[in-house]
Amino acid sequence: MLAPRAFANGAVRVAVADGQRSVEVSGGAILVTDLAGQPLLSGRPASVKVSLRNGGLDVEGLRVTAARLWPSESGALKLNGREYPGLLDVLKNGDGLVVVNELAFEEYVAGALKAEASDKWPLEMLKAQAIVVRTYAAYHRQLNAAKPFHLVASTTHQQYAGRVVETSPVWQAVRDTEGQVLLWESQLFPAFYHTDSGGHTEEPRLVFAARNMPGLRAVRSEFSGTSPYFTWNLNIPIALLTDMLNRGGVSVGTVVRLEVLQRSRSLRVLRLAIHGTRGTTTLSGADFRRLLGYDMLRSTLFAVAVDGRYARFAGRGYGHGVGMDQWGAKAMAEQGYSASQILEYFYPGATIPTLQ
Repeated sequence: MLAPRAFANGAVRVAVADGQRSVEVSGGAILVTDLAGQPLLSGRPASVKVSLRNGGLDVEGLRVTAARLWPSESGALKLNGREYPGLLDVLKNGDGLVVVNELAFEEYVAGALKAEASDKWPLEMLKAQAIVVRTYAAYHRQLNAAKPFHLVASTTHQQYAGRVVETSPVWQAVRDTEGQVLLWESQLFPAFYHTDSGGHTEEPRLVFAARNMPGLRAVRSEFSGTSPYFTWNLNIPIALLTDMLNRGGVSVGTVVRLEVLQRSRSLRVLRLAIHGTRGTTTLSGADFRRLLGYDMLRSTLFAVAVDGRYARFAGRGYGHGVGMDQWGAKAMAEQGYSASQILEYFYPGATIPTLQ
């Protein structure tokens, strides 16, 4: 097993833009090299445009296979209005360009923490979130070590805000927990988290299909606090619901009934029958939510009735329900719980190594 601090050493590579035809990076006095560090341009321009051209990359009229952009010693690179610490690689990825931010691991933790939680929330919640963000990132860096990037800056993995100013409270949470990760049976694991559990978290093996999911048990969350997502209602017109399912490859005609076939112990929908005018099909609750949109159908913890005009949902929570409930963690911190107590509550059986 690696020493705990080894999990957080070194750099991490994050895809911050993908599928682009061209990108423009600014920042002042940018050094442009190939991936081996050999300069591609004689000067240091204030901005650099990289475009696809004939299956390769065009950098200011020069045809290359990849480009590495380095900031000036006192600056940061800017892409799409956001500043990034470290360097940016522009690579061909499929039919488009991908921009990969390579940066110090703890700087990434700060940027992901800033994007995933409010810096106005209690410090102990932010410390707990920092450890979870760090664990999730270290796991994927290990998993994707041989790939061009380790994580994607989106809900595919974790949101990432880029450079975080030194005055942000986020940095105190990152520094107070530097190098700390969660381990399951002495190994890194994908420490999932979500916005609001609706009162009960979920077992990861019921949500995610990967074989290496930890045997993390679901827990009853008694700390909903003032979450705006604890309960919700959603009315979807039948015509719209039918269209969304059709676009997702589910063709049963006009939807006439939605029938919950199986629920987990946390009462989340595991299997759902969709009855239509041209037949019936069965989906997992997770797939049904994906087809409707994660922001529209906030969780699979719902009841539903179809009245001929609308599918009417009454639900609780926001997200997949696995791991730490962020609003629950906030409420715990407000009641005086420490970061370690919050993590012990939502990840029972996981350990937080003590760094020397």
